[in-house]
Amino acid sequence: MDLWQLTASEAGARMADGTLSSEAYTRACLARILEREPAVKAWAHLDAEGALSQARACDREPRRSPLHGLPVGLKDVIRTKDLPTTFNSPIYAGHHANEDAHSVAVLRALGAVVLGKTQTLEFACGGQFPQTCNPWDLSRTPGGSSSGSGAAVADGMVPLALGTQTGGSTIRPAAFCGVYGMKPTWGRIPFDGIKSFAPHLDTVGLFARSVDDLRLLLHAYALHDLPAPVVPGWRELRLGICRTPHWDEAEPQAHSAFEATLGRLRGAGVSLIELPWAPEFADINRWQDDIMQDGGRSAFWPEMLLEPDRLHADFKAKLQNHLGLTPERMRSSLDSVARCRMAFEQSMTDVDAVLGLSAPGVAPLGLQTQGMATFNRLWTALQVPCITMPALWSVEGLPMGLQLTHRRYEDHRLLEVAASLAPLLDLRKNPWN
Repeated sequence: MDLWQLTASEAGARMADGTLSSEAYTRACLARILEREPAVKAWAHLDAEGALSQARACDREPRRSPLHGLPVGLKDVIRTKDLPTTFNSPIYAGHHANEDAHSVAVLRALGAVVLGKTQTLEFACGGQFPQTCNPWDLSRTPGGSSSGSGAAVADGMVPLALGTQTGGSTIRPAAFCGVYGMKPTWGRIPFDGIKSFAPHLDTVGLFARSVDDLRLLLHAYALHDLPAPVVPGWRELRLGICRTPHWDEAEPQAHSAFEATLGRLRGAGVSLIELPWAPEFADINRWQDDIMQDGGRSAFWPEMLLEPDRLHADFKAKLQNHLGLTPERMRSSLDSVARCRMAFEQSMTDVDAVLGLSAPGVAPLGLQTQGMATFNRLWTALQVPCITMPALWSVEGLPMGLQLTHRRYEDHRLLEVAASLAPLLDLRKNPWN
């Protein structure tokens, strides 16, 4: 196994016992980037010498945390003091922030090595598309808007990365790229220092190559419970099956893979319970879109004032209230989502987690699409934690993603349920094999 193929937890364990240096691991990741970046195009900004300098410093000092010496990638809407933050927008070409975002400051304080900034859809919500390709099939999108984060982790360029999610921008690219992704409970990782789109929805997202790697990030951001939640073994697990109001919009192969996985779980002794969706949930994706687009009515006002000729028409349309949102409609959408939150969490009383699809199917062909967030937007609206696991596969071997969700603030419990399920799932595939 080449060093770049090590997961974050595997590399961290070797660093802790003195058999691997941060510099050696960082060099391996940079060599992988040099080899693959011309094809995958996952990165917006790289500073190889800066990353190696950080790694050498990590090797000289005592270990600060389990993240010490591990390289990370950061979506290029997350501000950094030592790398450009350009939001994939011509308005911010060459732009440097004067401080790190909260999420970056935490990683640096724990000794992580910031490798670079990953590609994104412009402002993470429209406009200019990145040229990032899916490592499983370069003719397909990696999903978005955290396109580079998903592709870089999948291709072995970096073991960990941060993204964001306002609709489906973490779970969908993680699913399309065949990696683990997590959208924590809304607000648990502060959004300070990140270009915002819709404050009711914006959430920092996590990308990794294993459950243990996600656990590193969960602890880094103090999202773990003390004592740790006790999650039963799989034979005692009770899982809800959530087909959502949009189940018919998934591809037949996604349905087939999902049902096959349910059969596998039943055969192992997992209790599966169908969770019926009340009729009032039917419009939740529309309500989420109302809330999201309402954020755009003010998010790009500074750019409109300063650079109106360079602001993409997508953002001007949002500023001009292209959906015709009214005060009455916004109150109705917000109140309806709030009622759905309570109803969903009540339905979770007797189950350990909820299973569903991460995406409607495999990554679509072409780079001028990022796929549909059909099976993500409702969970973002509900502000609940979500994890996608690379456990569903098409006939041709492309990833689709199995999504687990739980109540708000049950992030740690959800991760431990994922860990309990992992031995039962098909999680062995990598795009480089």
